[in-house]
Amino acid sequence: MKLKNLTLFDWRSYERAEAAFAPGVNLLVGENAQGKTNLLEAIVYLSQGQSFRTRSQAELVRLGAEFADLQAELFDEKRTQSLRAVIFASRRPRQLYVGGVKKKSGADLAGLLPTVLFCPEDLQVLRAGAQARRRLIDHTLCQLRPAYALALLEYGRCLERKGRILKDHMLQPGLLEVLPEYNERMARLGARIIHYRARYVKALDEAARLCHGDFSGGKETLTLEYRSVSNIDDVFASEDVLYDRLREHQKSHARAELESGQCLSGPHKDDLSAALNGLAVKSYGSQGQTRTAAISIKLAERELMRRNLGQEPVLLLDDVLSELDAQRQDYVLNRLGDGQVFITCCETDRVTQLGRVYRVENGSVREMKNDVASL
Repeated sequence: MKLKNLTLFDWRSYERAEAAFAPGVNLLVGENAQGKTNLLEAIVYLSQGQSFRTRSQAELVRLGAEFADLQAELFDEKRTQSLRAVIFASRRPRQLYVGGVKKKSGADLAGLLPTVLFCPEDLQVLRAGAQARRRLIDHTLCQLRPAYALALLEYGRCLERKGRILKDHMLQPGLLEVLPEYNERMARLGARIIHYRARYVKALDEAARLCHGDFSGGKETLTLEYRSVSNIDDVFASEDVLYDRLREHQKSHARAELESGQCLSGPHKDDLSAALNGLAVKSYGSQGQTRTAAISIKLAERELMRRNLGQEPVLLLDDVLSELDAQRQDYVLNRLGDGQVFITCCETDRVTQLGRVYRVENGSVREMKNDVASL
């Protein structure tokens, strides 16, 4: 489905804003700190039920307001659908609605408004820490597999609680009594997470290899590999085998966890490695090679979502074009296809003619006429 319109109340820098969007390319133009990324963040939140910038619910609500309210109308050839999210500045749980019906979690939003987000940080994701690459996997996989989203959500809760136990057990020794229960549950959930991630990365590897081969003119071969804890040598093993390996890893790290006060075992430590012609991008890739590989991965994500969901996902380019040279800009722009696209930038330059243009300024979103689109 595509985004027909969006209404924001007390979301980030927006007191109130409304906009109707084109089914093709939507160019969001404005100076820095005017709310362009905030708007894309709202789209992602309605897509997945979470922000790509923060885990703090209070940060999403405009300063001084009690709650933020996001509302959107979606459409495709057959039907329309409404999405709504109400996020509170207090610790009150957020509320999600699909077609006016309240839902339990962000997993219930999966597939309704699929999105692929590409921001400047993604250009360096292959050189960043492992957490950024796990987020890259999870962003798409949660939309493709609701069961994975649920497992990841529950694992995160268990990880947070286990972390508190490990930090506080010296002052409260009784907390250790429930630690085995969390270890057991996290191993079960962890095996499921690894199962899904391994198969997704395999598909991503195949799609990204094709994209990168085209991008580099056949001069480079990009390969991706998913790596889990040290004693799992086959990430494609059955969930039962993965569970056994995770339990063994937990036991071997039990003392170190108690001494450090940190959870050292589980898929929250996993990573995605990338290589060009057999050499690790993180260690040996040039700046240009790293960016080209990142673009290939993002375009591969979009292809996998289209293939799995039977529809083109909404592509969100957050100020990425300004970070690319002319050749890489052309490569991305020539592959926008027929899907809905949102592009944020400070100046329109070469992309004005692609679609509808909006001025984002002082918490407002205003469509610009063709005769002033170059301002």
